[in-house]
Amino acid sequence: MINLILFGPPGSGKGTQAARLVEKYKLMHVSTGDLFRYEMGNDTPLGLKAKEYISKGELVPDEVTVGMLSNKLDMYPEAKGFILDGFPRNVFQSEALDKLLSDKNSAVTQLIALDVEEEEIVQRILKRAETSGRKDDADEGIIRNRIEVYKNETAIVFDYYEKANKAKRISGMGSIDEITNRLFEEIDSIL
Repeated sequence: MINLILFGPPGSGKGTQAARLVEKYKLMHVSTGDLFRYEMGNDTPLGLKAKEYISKGELVPDEVTVGMLSNKLDMYPEAKGFILDGFPRNVFQSEALDKLLSDKNSAVTQLIALDVEEEEIVQRILKRAETSGRKDDADEGIIRNRIEVYKNETAIVFDYYEKANKAKRISGMGSIDEITNRLFEEIDSIL
């Protein structure tokens, strides 16, 4: 089983690339946004708990998110592995993910970080705003703030997995196909 964390700042291309990796390696794509929409849309116990926090404008506790992830993994016992996108976002979540996978006799195989220059990220997200309909995608100040939050709060996840020799950076610059080929080379080298 191969379990990948596709990592990088907002606008680095994780969603686009995850779809290509799923196709080639027959992995299950797990996006935290999709997890929340599924659990809340189906009024599962965890979804209802998440709604309680969100309705108050509070962050959903990590334990709830980890529980949702566990449910998702249990739904696909035949999967060849997973690509996690948007999770983990902090060291606590990384530790919780490692424990969850260990309990399922598995582990994170590799965290692959897409390195993209900040100005490129801003331009990508502004361009995405033309089709996404998200107001925050069209506001350069909000985009730059999201990048700062990533640098200050989320980037340490790379360090966590690097200490375990499970983290690798690849260039997220260039065409979509060029980036995909770099990812394929990296994943093929660890299979």
